[in-house]
Amino acid sequence: MNRWILLSFAAFATGLAQTKYIAVISHRGEHLNHTENTLPAFESAADLGADYFELDVRTTKDGKIVLMHDSTVDRTTNGKGAVADLTFDEIRGLEVKGGGKVPTFDEALAFAEGRIAVYVDCKRVSPGDVIDALERHHMLEHSVIYGGWEFLKQVSAIRSTARVMPEAGTPDHLRKVLTEGNPRVIAFDAGDFAAETIALAKNAKALVYVDRLGAADNPDSWQEAVRRGADGIQTDHPAALVEFLKTHSKQPPVNIPLEANLARWQARSSKPLNGP
Repeated sequence: MNRWILLSFAAFATGLAQTKYIAVISHRGEHLNHTENTLPAFESAADLGADYFELDVRTTKDGKIVLMHDSTVDRTTNGKGAVADLTFDEIRGLEVKGGGKVPTFDEALAFAEGRIAVYVDCKRVSPGDVIDALERHHMLEHSVIYGGWEFLKQVSAIRSTARVMPEAGTPDHLRKVLTEGNPRVIAFDAGDFAAETIALAKNAKALVYVDRLGAADNPDSWQEAVRRGADGIQTDHPAALVEFLKTHSKQPPVNIPLEANLARWQARSSKPLNGP
């Protein structure tokens, strides 16, 4: 039997007596001490106990997928220019601020496989290339794919099992999404994390993953997010969020991504959530 299936069953069995699990999503990896979207940032996120690291994917002039949040390389490397106007070799020749090279999507997935799940923010990339890369590294079921709804419909058309994650947006937009598709996860930020959109997602039995970034990235906001129904929280402070969640009751998700995480999930205490 597949090792991850066995682990999923073990996680489910050990979690039966516990309550809801909140996934920790490390925004661009652990980028407080490492350059964002780099392998050291992802390794640190995994070591700190995050369940996902988030990364941003873009396509080079010659069709390679690299990791870069901005449309240009200016902010995070010693180079200048748009990713779309540079070849892979040109980008690979640059130095990332803090040291190292710009990683490829494949390199990030190779690191993640068997260790940690991945939140893929699709900046400029083809749906087919994203699916191909995830399947090469057996990560399709251990990732969420974020992007515009029209893009995500193309992803779902290629592979219906892909865990597409559209932005909630307005209630009318989310109703349209739920009419046209069946996403298992909905993304929220400070602008759309509202009672009506949360209720729509919950009624559709979709998971709620919410950004708590900037001024909202603190224990009070994390607690409020949990109280209002968050199933996952994206943060720039993964270590602090992991520690915060140790004071709350956790259940490992059925779709457990790796063996090493089982002990970490079991170690989080069973103190009940505060508030209604």
